[in-house]
Amino acid sequence: MAPMNEKQLQDIRDERKEQIMKAGLKIFARRGIIGTKLSMIATEAGISQGLLYHYFKSKDELFITLIQQAIQESIDSMKNVYQLPGSPLEKLRAITQLDDEGQHYFMLIHQARTSDGVPEEAKQLIGQYSMESYVIDILEPLFIEGQKAGEFAKGDPRQLISSYFTVLSGLMTLNVFEDEAYKMPEVDLLLRIVTGRP
Repeated sequence: MAPMNEKQLQDIRDERKEQIMKAGLKIFARRGIIGTKLSMIATEAGISQGLLYHYFKSKDELFITLIQQAIQESIDSMKNVYQLPGSPLEKLRAITQLDDEGQHYFMLIHQARTSDGVPEEAKQLIGQYSMESYVIDILEPLFIEGQKAGEFAKGDPRQLISSYFTVLSGLMTLNVFEDEAYKMPEVDLLLRIVTGRP
């Protein structure tokens, strides 16, 4: 068998790093930074702890990298809502249906905002990512359009966005523990907050 070339080796390294980051995201989202050990992440990723250190020198470094990624993914998904097909309500429905990774990003940001032991750099990143500037400002035109189309409830669109995301955050926080009593409700049930319809 021929030895691997540099591109193949780099592909393997990139794949391994992605594997570690996915595992870290899942564990940090559920347990927070204090409750997470690198050994847990290594086990979840299916690698040795020694190998993990080749990619991330510390738990803090991995956490900060994931926070950067979570913020970027969140901003991108908010901005991309305008590229989605359909009415304002259909667009909001699409971004509300978070997959597991989306929920984990959401929870990671929540953990960074509320947990003890969060690295200073992560706190600074989160401090720059406010609901006001990254959620409300980006989504306000969509909500105004939805109100004009009669799809969204009347009233202050910024307050409507804030209320909607506050409820969504609370539900995700409960859902992360995978308690049957706190399962995420159907998206249409959640959207009633925005539409004002029964």
